[in-house]
Amino acid sequence: MSSMKLMKLQIVGSDTAEESAIYDDTLVYQREVKATRGEIVDFNGNLLITNDERCDIVLQKAFFPEDLAEGNEVLINAYMTLIGHSYKFREILPITMTEPYEFTKEEVSRVKENLHLNIYATAENCIDKLISDYEISDDYTQREKRIIAGIRYAMVANEFSYSNDLVLAEDVDPKTITEMKELGNVYHGIEAVEVSERRIERGDILPHELGTVGPIYAEEYDELRAKGYKLNDTLGKSGIESAMETELRGQNGIEEISIKDGAVSNVKTISDTNSGSTIKLTVDGTYQLRLQGILDNFLANFQNINTNWHLTNVHKGAIVVLDAKTGAVKGMATAPTYNLKDYAINYDDLLNDEDSPLLNRCTFGLYRPGSTFKTVTATAGLNEGIVDAGTALYCGQLYNFHGSTFSCTGTHGYLSTRRAIQVSCNCYFYELSSRLGIDNITKYSQLYGLGSHTGIETGDEAGFLCNPETFAERGQPWYVGFVIQAGIGNYDCGMTPLQMAVVANTIANRGVRYKPYLVDGLYKYGTNELIYKTQPTVAEKIDLAYDYLYDPIISGMIDASHNVPVYRYSLSNLGFDVAIKTGTPQTDQNDLSKQNSFFIGFAPADDPEIAFAGVIEGGEYSKYMIRDIILEYQKCYGLNGVEPTAILPDEGADPFAQVTTTTTGTSTSTTGTGTGTSSGTGTSTGTRTGSQTSSSYSTTTSSGTTTATTAR
Repeated sequence: MSSMKLMKLQIVGSDTAEESAIYDDTLVYQREVKATRGEIVDFNGNLLITNDERCDIVLQKAFFPEDLAEGNEVLINAYMTLIGHSYKFREILPITMTEPYEFTKEEVSRVKENLHLNIYATAENCIDKLISDYEISDDYTQREKRIIAGIRYAMVANEFSYSNDLVLAEDVDPKTITEMKELGNVYHGIEAVEVSERRIERGDILPHELGTVGPIYAEEYDELRAKGYKLNDTLGKSGIESAMETELRGQNGIEEISIKDGAVSNVKTISDTNSGSTIKLTVDGTYQLRLQGILDNFLANFQNINTNWHLTNVHKGAIVVLDAKTGAVKGMATAPTYNLKDYAINYDDLLNDEDSPLLNRCTFGLYRPGSTFKTVTATAGLNEGIVDAGTALYCGQLYNFHGSTFSCTGTHGYLSTRRAIQVSCNCYFYELSSRLGIDNITKYSQLYGLGSHTGIETGDEAGFLCNPETFAERGQPWYVGFVIQAGIGNYDCGMTPLQMAVVANTIANRGVRYKPYLVDGLYKYGTNELIYKTQPTVAEKIDLAYDYLYDPIISGMIDASHNVPVYRYSLSNLGFDVAIKTGTPQTDQNDLSKQNSFFIGFAPADDPEIAFAGVIEGGEYSKYMIRDIILEYQKCYGLNGVEPTAILPDEGADPFAQVTTTTTGTSTSTTGTGTGTSSGTGTSTGTRTGSQTSSSYSTTTSSGTTTATTAR
């Protein structure tokens, strides 16, 4: 009877060992089969991020020569052949390619550790050690020695083993693959393998929130290795790709490989591979594009509505829209923005752009909320019994507080909470803030979630409150006069548009604060099989002194919505009431002409379906965007009983263009023209008119069955 010999084969560069077995001259070992990474789709199932197949050239240990000299020949020949086809090996040894050898980065302790050298070792010592350990012959040129040494080091650092190939080149063309396979017949260990590659289907939708994937860095590896990652794995680096890494990654499988006489004789599945989950977002791509368009168009045309000659450099802002009944994010626009497809190509330009397009102002932009914060102060005053709905406080335009004089935008006389919200009376809220004190203002700020992370999957800034604690942390003195400025959101504090949208949503739900979220659910890869559905989470419920506490606040916000005098921006003829609060916080205490323009709100006011917030940096009239925010939501999601009609446009197309499509079971052709219409059997037409452009799109089919139209 034959006996089995069990061998311990040391993984190059690792402190652990893996087992393989030789039985009747057959090498048997196990290796992982990488799972396909899950896709990311929008609320309507439109593909945003998916995978493509590519072919890599790799070294496989099972076939790579154990003889060092023979192995070195494989490495140099593979390298030179790939260079001849314009493919370059990704060098990870941080040492110059030519003498005198020098380290190319400061932190090189891991290199010395991998090579078992002391901390005083020089770059020259590292190269000499590699040349010695791997018997790199003097018959090679100095450049060839350095090339081989670099690949040998990559084998060490990447833990080259039976279950871990070394990638020599990625995404290789068929001609090169053919030549490398022929080379592999002579120089063993060179193989072509198919792997998945992340593909961005729509780079124009939520680029900040979708995020990126990338290689695992050496400093990350110690922690990730314990989770089953290999150094050459792909890892979510930001956004949903990072936040949902575990769900997207899936579960690698294991297969057992048998090799006899230098060829694979058998492959057996030990455990199945489970692809990563498909992540469905709460955001409809069509609405996201239109929301971004609303913001971009407002900024582009700002000078046409600007009445303040000081405000000339206006091109930054953000808008957030939430589902009022759940807290789900329905859209987040930030300007300036970028296309995710350009991220890797133009990263340095994006990073160094003075307007910071890589910053998602919705979640990481910190702003003073200005008068929108008065809704928080009003909640505190009513709930603490400082005032009630009928309490009248006096506004004489000037307000004296501890010897300092503060002003209001008008002289309002005696007014209640509702009227104070409507006209945004500073004096009313100065007096209310004085009676509340900073502790109560802080308490209700925190109940609304301000000064804390919202809990959204992709992360956000916590912001900071205007109170003695914040000032103490910064080593700044706190003066009693800051209390009344804190009460109107116009002193040293920082809130994100997302946080203020949550404030609006909390008012809409009369004190119930929902945690915002971006992930609607998880689905089995390639199917409609639901694995997990995100349930709304109540983050806080303000304990109300009486049920009708929010009546004067909401009524005042409805009254404020009637303060939009320009018809094209009016909120009074939508068929339902809208509740809003605006603010123009100063951004420079020494120059009061510098300001932002903020708004919060929800609609319909009597049965809220959406809540929103927005900011324009250095501008005014941000409330002029609210009408379009609501109407486009109605077209994309449905609102107040109106069914949605919008269809996702092609990337780069005008998101507001009216598009009419006719679905058939056979063939379809599409045409686009500047003006005009077309007609006939199976044909439908749409037009768009606006302040700048007019276009018409016509889709013709051989037989029409279903028609859908979208319009702005």
